[in-house]
Amino acid sequence: MKIVIIDDERKARILLESIILERCKEITQIFQASDLESGVEIIKKENINIVFLDVEMPRNSGLEILDFFQNEKITFQLIMTTAYEEYALKAFKLSAIDFLLKPIDIEDLQAAVNKAIERIKSDRVETKIDNLKTTFNQITKSTVALEVPRGIIFVSYDDILFFEADRMYSKVFMKDGSVEMISKPLKHFIDQLKDHAYFFRNHRSYLVNLTHVKKFVKEDGGYLMMLNNRPLPISKDKKSDFLEAMQSVF
Repeated sequence: MKIVIIDDERKARILLESIILERCKEITQIFQASDLESGVEIIKKENINIVFLDVEMPRNSGLEILDFFQNEKITFQLIMTTAYEEYALKAFKLSAIDFLLKPIDIEDLQAAVNKAIERIKSDRVETKIDNLKTTFNQITKSTVALEVPRGIIFVSYDDILFFEADRMYSKVFMKDGSVEMISKPLKHFIDQLKDHAYFFRNHRSYLVNLTHVKKFVKEDGGYLMMLNNRPLPISKDKKSDFLEAMQSVF
């Protein structure tokens, strides 16, 4: 059996490889990749049987792996690794795809590998991957993943009032009055939500949910009054785009 470990943390890859070599005798060859794209290349080139995939990585999240196999038959078994228990419980238990919670327990690792080998031998990989696709689609259509200090939380789009840039971090203001500090720059969410019509970048420091804009005030250069009565600036070059966006949404 061939495996690849895809994780941006070198120490995590080395540790996982050493445990597998010691405990999983059916594994004959182990490859490593520090990012999703190079990991996908190895999967396709080496006909990998089992993929250990970290959820949170720079550039591409592990959740995007299925995007690289749109029209191809998937023959590998996927085991996700994550430091965030809530993330794992939501995304993977529902789909019957195995996950390993960091720091990885040796017995859990052995059990996951044995289960993966059993599925491969019984030719049940495709079914499990289809389950995973369904789960990912359900999650991404209705929620956004926010990486907070205590882990990752899933938040409904409707619960978000706006994002505010805070240097290399972002503050997320919620409908219930809470504020979450996220260890991602505002650009991360701009890119992530670019296809969602309800979110609009009104200013270089803000990304707002149009459904929670209470009113557009023309005085004082123009600003948006949000549902929580927080006034947010709107750039001059964004005003006409804002009005068009409001018309298209409502």
